Amino acid sequence: MMNAQAEALKARTKRFAVAIVGLFRSFPGTEEARVIGRQVLRSATSVAANYRAACRGRSKAEFISKIGVVVEEADETVLWLELVEDCRIAPKERVAPLLREAQELLAIFAASQLTARSRSMVQ
Repeated sequence: MMNAQAEALKARTKRFAVAIVGLFRSFPGTEEARVIGRQVLRSATSVAANYRAACRGRSKAEFISKIGVVVEEADETVLWLELVEDCRIAPKERVAPLLREAQELLAIFAASQLTARSRSMVQ
């Protein structure tokens, strides 16, 4: 899947990771902000890293496995961003666009996983 769409998604997930780093840097020094911040930082950057790994998959089965990790990490990122918002660790105006992007990425990768699985069953 190393086409223009894959390259665009690699760039998009990297931009998302950079934006999350910026959000993390703005968190207050409280214990809950540090704990939740590390979790969102880890899961969001993992989306980008694991998508790159999925693109390098040597087989369809490896791609499906790795894209599954991307889906899990994107879903986890959504949860942590919801907690950031709900616990008022960062202003809603700052979190909302990142939460939307995380939800969009989750939808994209979940659809990709479903498509790859259905295509592998057909062959």
